[in-house]
Amino acid sequence: MTARHAEGTATAQRELWGRRARDWAAMQEGQARPLFEAGLEALRIGPGSRVLDVGCGSGMFCRMATDVGAVVSGYDATPELLEIARERTPAGDFYEGDIERLPWLDDSFDVVTGFDAFQYAARPVEALREAARVLEPDGRLLIAGWGRPEQCEAGAVIAALARLMPPSPPGAAGPWALSEPGALEELVSVAGLTPERGDDVVCTWRYSTLDGAIRAQLSSGPAVAAVGESGEPAVRRAMEWTLEDFRDEGGEYVLENVFRYVIARP
Repeated sequence: MTARHAEGTATAQRELWGRRARDWAAMQEGQARPLFEAGLEALRIGPGSRVLDVGCGSGMFCRMATDVGAVVSGYDATPELLEIARERTPAGDFYEGDIERLPWLDDSFDVVTGFDAFQYAARPVEALREAARVLEPDGRLLIAGWGRPEQCEAGAVIAALARLMPPSPPGAAGPWALSEPGALEELVSVAGLTPERGDDVVCTWRYSTLDGAIRAQLSSGPAVAAVGESGEPAVRRAMEWTLEDFRDEGGEYVLENVFRYVIARP
């Protein structure tokens, strides 16, 4: 198998997410642990499960699936994140490229997951059809994304960054593209999959210091884009002002967010 580098999602995302990959892995990826745990349980991943995580990032979910006995593969656009994923799970099968074109044979996996990944594909329906192609006929796909904006306190961070970023290309998907009830189900149905069930998961972002909270936010692709457009001092000031609203009585910075997932079959 060889990595593919077709024009599309990978080209757009590689530069943004590679800049602060180590900070992302150490300080922000773990904030999604409750969602990853819910996915493991809902999909009944265990010994011998063949799992592909699309948009695997620095590989926390792959590590968690390996720890319960699964055989894991990961696919992502960013080599710096994949380097960390390989360090975490040396036995994993990790490749770089576009999620609209997966370099695996048909029927290769029991489970495919995409945590806040498919909506950012240049062609989301094509990406989901590719995921279905590499699934066994009785396999299951999990797609997850943000809940509604009013359920996510991180929306304040997203809005502050958006004001400092370059204009999005026409038709570009934002974080709320699939947040409305039924949107995930509709997307998988258009791609030819059958939605079975879904659920909401609360992920509490928690940081012990303001500096840590800012470093975590600056590690994301959108923040890197904002720094490139407006400069790091401006982005840091915006994060300080925004995060101050989420300082609790103990001095921690806490943001409650809801994510939603749907499980579908080919």
